[in-house]
Amino acid sequence: MAALAFLKFKSLRRAFLLFLILWLFLGTSPSFGWLFFEHRQIAMIAIQNLDPARRALLDELWAAARVGHEARLSEQVVNLSHGQQPDQIDYAAWMGIAGDHSCSAANMLQTALETRWILDIVKVGAQLEARLAKAKRPDQRTNAVRDSGLKEQRADTEMAQRSASTNAHFMLARPDITSDGRAYVTACVKEGAETNDIGVYVWYHLSALTKAYRLSQESLTSEARSALALAALADEAFGFHFLQDSFASGHATGTWGSAAVRKGTHDYYNDHGFATSTWEGKPVVIMGDAWMRPEDAEHAAIALRKSLEQLLDAATGKDPGRVLQLTEQASSSADDLDVCKLKTLPDRHIDPAAGPLLAEVISQTVQPGLTAGPGEIARFRSELGPFIGIVPAILGSGSSHGFGYEQNMASASGGLETAVRLGVGLEGVLNESGDGLVFLDLGIRQDAASTASFGSAPDLARGGALTAAVPGRSAYTARLRMPFWLIPGDLLIAAPLFLISPGTYMKMAVMAANGGLVPWQAGIATPIGRFQFILGREVGVSLFGYRREEDKLIIPTPGIGSESATLVALRSVQVDFPIVEYRPFRSFSLNQSSSLAVQIFAGCDIPVKVSSVAPPGVPAPDLRTTWHLGLRIAFDWRHYF
Repeated sequence: MAALAFLKFKSLRRAFLLFLILWLFLGTSPSFGWLFFEHRQIAMIAIQNLDPARRALLDELWAAARVGHEARLSEQVVNLSHGQQPDQIDYAAWMGIAGDHSCSAANMLQTALETRWILDIVKVGAQLEARLAKAKRPDQRTNAVRDSGLKEQRADTEMAQRSASTNAHFMLARPDITSDGRAYVTACVKEGAETNDIGVYVWYHLSALTKAYRLSQESLTSEARSALALAALADEAFGFHFLQDSFASGHATGTWGSAAVRKGTHDYYNDHGFATSTWEGKPVVIMGDAWMRPEDAEHAAIALRKSLEQLLDAATGKDPGRVLQLTEQASSSADDLDVCKLKTLPDRHIDPAAGPLLAEVISQTVQPGLTAGPGEIARFRSELGPFIGIVPAILGSGSSHGFGYEQNMASASGGLETAVRLGVGLEGVLNESGDGLVFLDLGIRQDAASTASFGSAPDLARGGALTAAVPGRSAYTARLRMPFWLIPGDLLIAAPLFLISPGTYMKMAVMAANGGLVPWQAGIATPIGRFQFILGREVGVSLFGYRREEDKLIIPTPGIGSESATLVALRSVQVDFPIVEYRPFRSFSLNQSSSLAVQIFAGCDIPVKVSSVAPPGVPAPDLRTTWHLGLRIAFDWRHYF
């Protein structure tokens, strides 16, 4: 009953509210496509492979688009001297800004041209590229991506929220094996289709073509031409981002199932690759985010080059029969279709003249995985969502003294725990090294007798457990874990902020899940497992002397002329604070996960109720708090709903 009473405390009720808040906001599918520098690399290859005439035209359009923005935009379309500390943005970098750091082409332009933080994003991307080039082991790649993700989130505080709000970065799953490219694209772009990368690309590519064709047909002032060139290039770059995403293995496997399964499948195939074929029938194996190989970049660049050639041809009026009917209601501003808010695609008339144009590009993309049913690919889940678990554990600790002021002998003790765990998994919100785990354990604990005797007399050591300073005892246990933004418990304290400004609260929660404002609690991957400094993220409480009756201890007390002893009844509260955690392995199924957690912890045992049992009438002695350092090994099994 004592353990159940913990549920009545306001802080724990608020903890369950926090579980719900975090699950609603972060338990979607927060996964981008290629990393920033990977998007830029693909674009660079596509641009460099243009024929000389088209490349000269692209340089001309870029020069026009730069007018008024020369300080921010590099003189070159592709700045080959980019380095790790770039102070300007080239056109190839727009593909990385699009989608991940903006929600529309118009928003991308505002971000690229006006914000100061976007230069930090470009620098982080360049530094990650250099770091991954030197990485030799998977754990080194994990740590590099982790550090980069944290830096990006600090520069662009909307990044995770933007990611979690849309499926626009993913391909729709194929409904059946007989689907051809034409039927698939039709399904991707039709009104009411779930937002998807091919649908977003088509929307923005058509917007770019209409603007480019105006450049070839209308008599424009230099200012109007610059504005129109800027808008056309922005629309194309924004669409390119999503076309590139369709070549990332974790995004080509098909987006269906729960958020946890989507993200888990995304993460697995990014790492292991996906065997498929293009719509032209060419068999390929593609890799994913942070694992891009030169051949992956080259393949994606072919589709981008064909798309860019169409844009440049439209800008010169070349082959006007293919683009003439696409110019209806062509705007002079970058398109503002907000993919972060878009759940389904709006209606857009696509003239049949666009069919051959789209086929040239999309025929180079890969066939996604099938939807649920016969022939579907293996699916995996990430640690997202509510779960219930069983957590058996073994622990041992040492203390420099006992409860009594006369007990100054060092001692050690061990124990066993078992608990039911209720919580929400939010691990890997930004990357696989994140730790947004939130849980509450309720269980029981049984400790063995301490190694030290209750007194210092040599003969007492022969009594073993009978004369131990702390005999065997049992306790109700509770354990709470949650990330924090700056100080432990701050997400609980700030929970009312969710009602006032849910976006601000989510930023705090995402930051907390990925190491906190000062990221010293981010997980560190190694070849033998993952280490994490977790002080303040987790606290365990053991209520000794509450299960059946109070614990009985013999406490030495000063007597007249000799040392005497008092038998006391004791209730105490032991509080443990894990400091460092090591997880050597973790395994998953579609609805279960298991792992081993090894923790070094420190804590205290606080006497809260002391009474004298014998001799009769003797006043209860004063007892002191004991301090301990220990090791806890727990098997963490969870069943996800």
